Amino acid sequence: MVTVLRPLSTSELLDRTFHLYRNNFLVFVGIMAVPQLIVLALRLASAASMTVRPFGAFNPLGLLAGLASFIAVEISHAATVTAVSNFHLDKPVTLGSAFSLARPSMLRVILISLAIGIGVGFGLILLIVPGILFALMWSLSIPVTVLEGGGLNASTKRSQALTKGSRGRIFVILLLIVALIFVVSLIFQVPLGVVIAIAGRGDPVRMLALVTTVSSIGTFLSTSLVGPLATIALTLIYYDQRVRKEGFDLQLMMSRLQPGGASAAAATLSS
Repeated sequence: MVTVLRPLSTSELLDRTFHLYRNNFLVFVGIMAVPQLIVLALRLASAASMTVRPFGAFNPLGLLAGLASFIAVEISHAATVTAVSNFHLDKPVTLGSAFSLARPSMLRVILISLAIGIGVGFGLILLIVPGILFALMWSLSIPVTVLEGGGLNASTKRSQALTKGSRGRIFVILLLIVALIFVVSLIFQVPLGVVIAIAGRGDPVRMLALVTTVSSIGTFLSTSLVGPLATIALTLIYYDQRVRKEGFDLQLMMSRLQPGGASAAAATLSS
């Protein structure tokens, strides 16, 4: 049965986020985990190289792993948006189809996320509040560029228009999800940290290598498990705001009544 779009309350958006995640757990975790495997390999290689390099020496593998991590996360965000969008039409979604559909927008997502990150970071440095406001204004830029197209200027302006009047609600939803991500990260990192303290005692080089190794594994696990949640929520908010501001639910209903309704509905969702 095709999902019926209607305005959702904050609690309903959260419930829908976890419902989608729970019912499609392997798809969403796979979308996050597959690109992160490359990052994990680079970080483990970086940890191994620490044992043969002078203590404190520059490690290019660490820098490369950091860059790869950013790119991998953004690629996964793009694929997650396409997966959530397809689930709205009750269409089957696989890892391959999610990445394939997101491929045309991946470079835009990476560049837009970088630009937004710089803008938000600058706002946080100034007075913190402007940074939070920028983050909320531009929070739907990634779903917009994946599902509607457009570059940085078009996506941020579109996001600003869609989020107007609902930024407090978006803040609450993201705050709760970020808190959950933080707790899950602690669950993985704290026990591993105890192991590090015991195993690497008295050997600073070995300790640093162990910290990097265990931190890399913990980050991989926590990112793969809870990384999709924020993107799922933002994609659902994107559709909810279109329903509220543009009567998107009526557009979708009318497209289904037209000849070739399934194809028309699919086109409507991606417009």
